[in-house]
Amino acid sequence: MFKSVIVALLGLGLSAAVSAQTLTEGEDYERLETPVETQVDDGQIEVTEVFWFGCPHCYRLQPLATEWYDTLPDDVSVIHQPATMGGAWNVHAAAFYAAEELGIEEDLHQDFFDAIHKEERSLTDTDKLATFFANYGVSEEEAREALGSFGVKSQVNRAHARLRNMRLKGVPALMIDGRYLVTPQSAGSLDNMPKIADALVERVREDRAE
Repeated sequence: MFKSVIVALLGLGLSAAVSAQTLTEGEDYERLETPVETQVDDGQIEVTEVFWFGCPHCYRLQPLATEWYDTLPDDVSVIHQPATMGGAWNVHAAAFYAAEELGIEEDLHQDFFDAIHKEERSLTDTDKLATFFANYGVSEEEAREALGSFGVKSQVNRAHARLRNMRLKGVPALMIDGRYLVTPQSAGSLDNMPKIADALVERVREDRAE
């Protein structure tokens, strides 16, 4: 069963600046045997954040990841990918893609996390989701249509296929360029995840320049 990773979040003392040269494969990060196809334009370096809205560790990673995303240069594109393993996972994945379809995902993203982890709302059925979406300038009817649309179901299926190719054992995770995976376990703490991912972005950039 795919479950949120429960790790001891005691940092391993990585310095604030981590260089690509100091990273060790199999310790700081994992390399996928078969790279996952990226979803960004040519020339862009993809950073994929794999998450589940119901995961407390994903929730704790949000401010750290967001702060890092704000520092990334123009050649890096961030993709948010909800994890899909049935039940509430898939309901929340559908909510993510429905919000994207309606153009409200950017405004809704952090609030959705907060509603679950601060307000202890489940948000796992269509009525509750439609009511929640209505706070962002869409009607409940529009929300229901999006949540049940063929396009959203197709996106959830594609996300699930991509997730299987990543062979992840838990969330959260950061995937760089479709081939490097950083998890709380490999990084040693949530704090270290963006630092290691940033160094891997630099490695990809250097590899492409050779």
